[in-house]
Amino acid sequence: MDTTVHFSSETDLWATPQAFFARLDECWHFTLDVCALPENAKCSRYFSPTDDALKQRWEGTCWMNPPYGREIGRWVKKAYESAIAGATVVCLLPARTDTAWWHDYAKKGEIEFLRGRFKFGGHSNSAPFPSAIVVFVGGAVAWRLKTQIQDVELCV
Repeated sequence: MDTTVHFSSETDLWATPQAFFARLDECWHFTLDVCALPENAKCSRYFSPTDDALKQRWEGTCWMNPPYGREIGRWVKKAYESAIAGATVVCLLPARTDTAWWHDYAKKGEIEFLRGRFKFGGHSNSAPFPSAIVVFVGGAVAWRLKTQIQDVELCV
């Protein structure tokens, strides 16, 4: 298994597999992808790096698979604060339970740990870290996550 890219800072971008996203979208009906590139946006409305999503207002039901680098804490904080303002933000995150951002923000959401190691789009091997879905619910949206991911094949 070639894990060179997994253990380097070559990239902090981990593309969401379309089948996984589609299953979640069936329930959540996402309106905004807050961390996208034009070639991998999951919603017709999205923020790309040139939009600087951290300075934008997040509204509706948002999908967030943030860059997994040193700035991830800023993204999770923004997701949490956006939910307080009324948005619902569904996040695909590395399950880094030993970090400050996890304790300060992720723990305040609904958490579902994904079984095994997630296989991100564009990578032939599974990630070397565990992943979780964290949902920050804005308004009165009911908790629906467990039924969404139980039938999705996450690992190889």
